[in-house]
Amino acid sequence: MDQLGATLRAWRDRLDPAAAGLPHHSPRRVPGLRREELAVLAGISAEYVVRLEQGRAPTPSAQVCSALARALRLSDDEQAHLMRLAGHAAAPDRVPRIIPGSLHRIIERLDGHPLAVYDAAWQLLHWNALLAATFGDPTVRGPEARNVLIMHFEGGLNRIRQSPAERAAFEESLVADLRATTSRYPGDPAVTALVARLHRSPRFRELWTRGSVAAHQGASKIVEHPDVGDIALDCDVLTTQGSDLHLVVYTPRPGTDARSKLDLLATIGTQQMTVPR
Repeated sequence: MDQLGATLRAWRDRLDPAAAGLPHHSPRRVPGLRREELAVLAGISAEYVVRLEQGRAPTPSAQVCSALARALRLSDDEQAHLMRLAGHAAAPDRVPRIIPGSLHRIIERLDGHPLAVYDAAWQLLHWNALLAATFGDPTVRGPEARNVLIMHFEGGLNRIRQSPAERAAFEESLVADLRATTSRYPGDPAVTALVARLHRSPRFRELWTRGSVAAHQGASKIVEHPDVGDIALDCDVLTTQGSDLHLVVYTPRPGTDARSKLDLLATIGTQQMTVPR
């Protein structure tokens, strides 16, 4: 068993199931969570948990580490340790990807709204079940395809209807935000690789040559949902100080039926959705 696996096992063994929100009435032969319980809480397979603990799995992504940290109730220092063990070492010239406990507490209080957390390069790190029910389950895409810029410039954003003017403004804002990120983290190879990949897109190259720098702001969106129809949402982007994480929160547009449609999705639309992995 490697250090990552041994550490995960130790954290799993120490966590009281009741503290993790799991009811248990029958006596347990050993303390802590079962592998199957950790898998459910983290939104990954039990087989993957076994392979991680035995050192037989590929290095977990930052998203998986974040989900494990949340499921295991790790402190911010422990989550940083987990990231380092998984090869996602934090450094001043690297884009931060650790979601602190304070942000998770805010997320819990906003759970009635679709929301997601992105890093400074717009890589998806965390989302709630209502976002998956509204926009489609991100787990069907690989980690690379969970980047907003890649999704938009290479494949389009699913379920979002935009006018030509709205699309142009969205693209300009995203590219200007990415340029700001490159100056804050000039030594991050992932950011450099992202910019190089996006240069395959003529539209991205056109916007990049303008040299605009600005923070990406929220906007109104229409979601074309296959089951409940159009959902009119306002999108707000809240950026954390120090870590440059983006908390994106979608709220019902006033004067529309969006609230009732989100409530319906919260009841029936999340039943088969999974959590971040």
